[in-house]
Amino acid sequence: MNNLEFFKSCLKNEFQATFDIISALPADQLDYRPHPNSRSAYEIAEHIIAHAYDFGVILNEKRCDECLELPFNSIGEGAEKLKLYWNNALEILDGISEDSFNTTPVDFLIAGKMFATIPRGGMMWFFLNDVIHHRGQLSVYIRPMGGKNPAVYGYSFDTIQTV
Repeated sequence: MNNLEFFKSCLKNEFQATFDIISALPADQLDYRPHPNSRSAYEIAEHIIAHAYDFGVILNEKRCDECLELPFNSIGEGAEKLKLYWNNALEILDGISEDSFNTTPVDFLIAGKMFATIPRGGMMWFFLNDVIHHRGQLSVYIRPMGGKNPAVYGYSFDTIQTV
C-alpha cells in the first residue's frame, strides 16, 4: 500500500466518526465552551467542516487559503455539508496519481498570509489530523452539553448503555 492508498483508506475510515460527532451535538447548546478562551462547539464544528471543504481545494489547486469560517444553520445542515465536501475529496483522490499526491507543492495561507509550502499529500495529512484533533475536542464537549457520545473507535459509555 502506498501513501496515497493509505491516505484514502484513512480518510474513508474517519468520515463516519466525524459525521456522528457533529450530528451528536445538542442543537440548543452550540454556544457551549468549557472556558472563555475555548472555541464554542459551533466554532469547532464549523472549523471541521471548513477543513473538509479545504480538502477539495488542496487536491485541485496549488494554493490553499485556509477556510476559517463555513457557516451552517443547523446540525443537520452542517453534517450534510461535511458529507458533501468529504465525498468530493474522496472522488478527487480517485483521479490523482501517487506522484502528484506526494510531490505537488501547495502553498498554505492563513487569512491571506503565506504560512508554508507543503507537498499536497503532506497538507492533506495535516488537515486530516487536525480534523481528528478537533473531533476529539467535540467529543469532550458533548456530554457537558447534555448530549450522548457516539462510538468513534469502538463503543462509548453512551452507546454501550443502549445495548
